[in-house]
Amino acid sequence: MTKLNYKIILHVMGLLLLCNGVFMLLATLCSLLYKDGVTIDIMLASLVTMFVGIGFMFFTREHEKKLSKRDGYVVVTFGWIFMSFSGTLPYLFSGAIPSFTNAFFETISGYTTTGASILNEIEILPKGILLWRSLTHWIGGMGIIVLAVAILPLLGIGGMQLFAAEAPGPSADKLHPRITDTAKRLWLIYVGYTVAETILLKLAGMNFFDAINHALSTLSTGGFSTKNNSVAYWNDQPLIQYIIIVFMFLAGMNFVLSYFGFKGNVQKIIKDEEFKWYSFFIVTFTSIATLIIFFKADVSISSIDHPMVFGELESAFRHALFQVLAVITTTGFVSADYTMWTPFLTVFFFGLMFLGGSAGSTSGGVKVVRHLMTIRNVIMEFKRTLHPNAILPVRYNKRAVSKEIVFNILAFFILYMLSFIIGALVLAALGLDFETAIGGAATSLGNVGPGLGKLSPVNNFDVLPDFGKWWCCFLMLIGRLELFTVLILLTPFFWRNR
Repeated sequence: MTKLNYKIILHVMGLLLLCNGVFMLLATLCSLLYKDGVTIDIMLASLVTMFVGIGFMFFTREHEKKLSKRDGYVVVTFGWIFMSFSGTLPYLFSGAIPSFTNAFFETISGYTTTGASILNEIEILPKGILLWRSLTHWIGGMGIIVLAVAILPLLGIGGMQLFAAEAPGPSADKLHPRITDTAKRLWLIYVGYTVAETILLKLAGMNFFDAINHALSTLSTGGFSTKNNSVAYWNDQPLIQYIIIVFMFLAGMNFVLSYFGFKGNVQKIIKDEEFKWYSFFIVTFTSIATLIIFFKADVSISSIDHPMVFGELESAFRHALFQVLAVITTTGFVSADYTMWTPFLTVFFFGLMFLGGSAGSTSGGVKVVRHLMTIRNVIMEFKRTLHPNAILPVRYNKRAVSKEIVFNILAFFILYMLSFIIGALVLAALGLDFETAIGGAATSLGNVGPGLGKLSPVNNFDVLPDFGKWWCCFLMLIGRLELFTVLILLTPFFWRNR
């Protein structure tokens, strides 16, 4: 086993911190334009972050330009942690979130695109801080590592190992033989969608500041809003919510399919099994939720709802579709408190937290393709029981899937459920009730945002004790980085040099 190349690891850390500091300058500019009083604070945070980043890069400039798979895992995990620590500085320097624990929670919730918050009064925050909060989502959405992959070749460093470790889902489709070109194309689509949603939301009636913030949160499947009531603030403007619905759907599908769509290869999208099942799940679950809301629940009883304007059926459909997409894609926006609808729908949406969007999307969770592969493997096991001598491979997109991939997915499921159970047990040990404990563990691990009980859509994570917040931070991190990437660093054999 090769030794870890600590110099190149720290060099990449420096590059990531430098990029983080540059993004903070955007928040600084926003603060200056709106004269919100925290311009100097955010600029200082930016300068400190860039200074540390440049320092790392300077002192490790004499490094071997070779990145092993082990190095890749360390870079991905610690890259996210370093970015999260530096991302707390605008909150701390401005006093917007004076507690370091709370500031770190808000920051890592942003970078992991979870959208869980400890803030009670969002609307009183300075504009520059609100934009920085949304930018943490946007940076984390496509993966800070994928961004770095597009830059690393300039330093003479290959990035394939990073993409393999960070790419969401069990496999990473490549648009181009060179991974750097893949990263550039993905970011171009990501930026294009963000601009398009910003323009449409502005035309639909949002002011520009709210539009760009919600576009940043939607495409990253994050969920941070500029309003205390989240997207429920615009319940009397259905067009705004439908626009967000469309882009949540796009963000939850494989970005590679978006690329094929722009290239005119629609057949590639239609024939993709994961996309078909992703769409089928959304249609089916929305239909179920719509009927139950229409006949059994009253959306208007929610304390965060505005009067219905287009009739009960349209309102039931819109809220059902919005919340189904928000949970499946792990965006976490809120148009109503689904825990108030019926007990069935509370359990229903809790179950959806374990579904997740498509592989290759910005969403968290287990991912649709893993569910498909697991179900098909179960079916094959039934058939193998009846026909023990038959060769019955698991197929995906009409191709046989190797046993190694199937075993990896089964191991992922076991590890995911163990992480959920242990996560819930720890929260319960801290004194949280059953509903809050399982909701907090599921929503943190799945990077969804709202949970159940005291962590429902109309509440936030400020009710947790400090240790509970740090524990949820850990769950958010391992969930966003697909479990193995982080947990393998906790094994003793990973660090043995032999």
